[in-house]
Amino acid sequence: MTGINRRQLKKDELKRDIIDAAFEAFAKAGYHNTGIADIAETLGIGHGTFYRYFQNKRDIIDHVVADLASRIAVAMSEENDPTGARTLDEYRHQVARIGESLVSILSEDPRIPRVLLFEAMTVDDALRSRVSEMLDAMASMTAAYLHHGVGLGYLRADLDVEFTAKAINGAMIALVLQDMQSADAAIRTRFSEAIQRLMYDGIAARPGA
Repeated sequence: MTGINRRQLKKDELKRDIIDAAFEAFAKAGYHNTGIADIAETLGIGHGTFYRYFQNKRDIIDHVVADLASRIAVAMSEENDPTGARTLDEYRHQVARIGESLVSILSEDPRIPRVLLFEAMTVDDALRSRVSEMLDAMASMTAAYLHHGVGLGYLRADLDVEFTAKAINGAMIALVLQDMQSADAAIRTRFSEAIQRLMYDGIAARPGA
C-alpha cells in the first residue's frame, strides 16, 4: 500500500469515527443538545480537524440518515425479489425474511430508531422531508410485493395496496418502538406473530370470494 493510500485510509477512518461519535451523542443527549465541542472532545480532536470533514453537525446527521436509508433499502430488497413469491405460503416466508432484516437493523442498535424517528424529525423541514421520503420509499417497496400477490391471486383483489403497505411498515415500526421499551425476545416474537396473523388473515384471498 502506498503512502497516499494509507493517508486516505486514515482520513476515511477518522471521518467514520466522527460520524459514529456524533451518532452516539445524538442518541444519548439529543441532536439539539449536542455541540461540535462534544463530538470533538469524545475523539480527542480539535475543531479544525472536525471542520475539515464536515461543515457542521447538520452535515453529519445527513450522512447518518443516508447510511440508514441505504441499509434499510438493502434489507428490504436483497434476496427478496418482489416477483419471487408465487403462493401465499412463499409470500409468508418472504415477508418474514424482510421483517427480520428490517427489525434487526432498527432494533439491534437502539440508537438507530432514536435518531431516525425522533431526533432527525426535529432538526428542520428539509431533514424531516428526507426521513418521510425514506419511509415512503419503504412503503413503495412493500407495495411492490402486494401488487404482485394481487396479480397472482393469492392476495385479495380489492386490497388497497398503497395504504396496506403503509400499515404493514407502520406495524414494523411499532415493533421497533416496543423493543426500545423492552428488549425482550419473547415479547418481540409475540408482537411479530400478531402482526403476521393480522396481515395474512386480513389480506389473503378467500376461496370463492
